[in-house]
Amino acid sequence: MSDIKIYDFMKYRKYALIFSLVMLVVSIWSLATKGLVLGLDFSGGTQIEVGYETPADVSEIRNNLESAGFSNPIVVHFGAETDVLIRLQGEPDQELASKILDVLRSEDDEVDLRRIDFVGPQIGEELREDGGLGMLTALIIVMIYVAIRFQLKFSVGAVIALVHDVLITLGIFSLSRLEFDLTVLAAILAVVGYSLNDTIVVSDRIRENFRKIRNVPSADVINESLSQTLWRTINTSLTTFLVLLALFFLGGELIHNFSIALMVGVAIGTYSSMYVAASLMLALKIDRNDLVEVEEGELVDDLP
Repeated sequence: MSDIKIYDFMKYRKYALIFSLVMLVVSIWSLATKGLVLGLDFSGGTQIEVGYETPADVSEIRNNLESAGFSNPIVVHFGAETDVLIRLQGEPDQELASKILDVLRSEDDEVDLRRIDFVGPQIGEELREDGGLGMLTALIIVMIYVAIRFQLKFSVGAVIALVHDVLITLGIFSLSRLEFDLTVLAAILAVVGYSLNDTIVVSDRIRENFRKIRNVPSADVINESLSQTLWRTINTSLTTFLVLLALFFLGGELIHNFSIALMVGVAIGTYSSMYVAASLMLALKIDRNDLVEVEEGELVDDLP
């Protein structure tokens, strides 16, 4: 055993299991009953960028558009305070830009049309399908990679931990009714990569300790491995979280949801790499015999 302080993480694995199950059930229930608030990228609609000569009040613009009959317009600053991005869901309308400009110019403001984009419902549906297929493909590749690099029991634990992280992140977006768009999808794929990296670091230390330590129960080996990587995990997660906080407060409204998805994913991913993946390995009865090649006639440990 090492000289560092060993924390008995596996002692609380049953409580972690209950916490994860509750979070998963609530997330799946919300996704099944409420679904996600799909953004323009997935639902289809119109996106218009306009420029003002002076700083624009997005709340006032939103109220003016709603008063003119536009349903649930999304109005945010785009870069400078004089640049405004307007998003309207629904069927694309070629005359929509002129109608919006008429409303905005009715307040005696100088407004210039910078850009207008249309996203049809068919394109939005294709993006949903491609995004889901991309996430599924990523999980399959992860499972194959971890199985080859480590062992099948490590692979099962890693993939279930990743599915756990993705479902809970999606569930939080469903419960909070935050808009889900391509930036959030990109954040969730980044969460998969972040969580996988953390899980591989922990798995590598578990494999190393199983090979070095003999006559010790599997739970103790996992506890030592988690204790050895604890401060590395905390420091990595904390510095990443601080960067995401800066993005959330200073990065502008367009990447708010992106930042939120990553912050939730980093928090859940840190927890799952320590408890979900490791607890699943223990539940699958991982032991030294799974990781040490045995020569003919050699005696091996057969401890739980």
